[in-house]
Parts: sequence; structure tokens; C-alpha cells
Amino acid sequence: MLNQDIEEKTLSPQEVRKILKTDNKEIVELCRHASIMPKKNSKGQTYFSYDEVKNLRKIQAQKHKILTPAIAAKQPSAVMNILNSLKTMETTLTDKLSQVIDEKLEGMDEVVVELIRCKTDNETLRQKIVELNKEIYQLKNDLSSYKSVGLGFYKKKEKQIW
Repeated sequence: MLNQDIEEKTLSPQEVRKILKTDNKEIVELCRHASIMPKKNSKGQTYFSYDEVKNLRKIQAQKHKILTPAIAAKQPSAVMNILNSLKTMETTLTDKLSQVIDEKLEGMDEVVVELIRCKTDNETLRQKIVELNKEIYQLKNDLSSYKSVGLGFYKKKEKQIW
């Protein structure tokens, strides 16, 4: 009679799967949450007691339980409020950064134009310096071709061509 009561109160893993309408992975997960260790009989077969399956069913119901309407209504609106405030903060930051960058770069166009003008003026002046250095060299050569004869008179020597 005692064995018959035990057999009636014990369930195999297959029966537990049917009762809970789930697979072995979820049963293992439910056992962890409920701190239930499946037992083994003398033949090495796993079995669950009827009370353990009741506890597993309760935990499964809690796990799949739908939030109450009040909590469900509050939670999405709270999440939406957070998302909206993050979005407005992002928009505000980008607008302010854009405004600061625009203010800083406002005069840059004029500066770039002035820089280009100065660069061309600088190149023009370099070319003039090169031309003037050539002219100075020629004038020094011409000047060196004159020899003082005395009394402020100068005589031009002939240039030697090599």
C-alpha cells in the first residue's frame, strides 16, 4: 500500500513535461529557481514528487505571469518618458554644439580668403626679390668694369668673355 501511494505521488520527467507543457531545459531552469533536486529510484530513473511538480507549476506561472494592468501601463510610459527625455537631450546638445561651432567658424571664410591673398602677395614679392637680386648682380658687374683714372673720372674696361 505504501509503494502504491509513492507511485501515485511520483511523476516521471515525461509526465512532468506533459503537465508543464515544456521541454527539459525549462524544467531544469524551473528546478533551479525552486531549489528542487530531482530524485532517482533504485533503478536509476529520475522522478519528481507530486508536491515538487506543484511547486514547479507555481514558479512557471509566476515566470510567465503577465504584469498587472496598472504596472504594465506605468512601465511603458516611464520607459517612453526616459526615451523622450534622452531624445530631447540629444537634440538640445547637438543644436548647442552646432551653434557654438558655427559661431567659431563664422569668420573663417574671410580668414581663408585673406590667407590666400597674402600667400599670392608673398609669392609675387619673392619673384620681385629674385629679379632684383639678378639686377643687383648685373649692376655690380657693370660697376666693377669701371676703373678710377683720377680727379673723379672713370674708364670702362673691356669685359673678358671666357
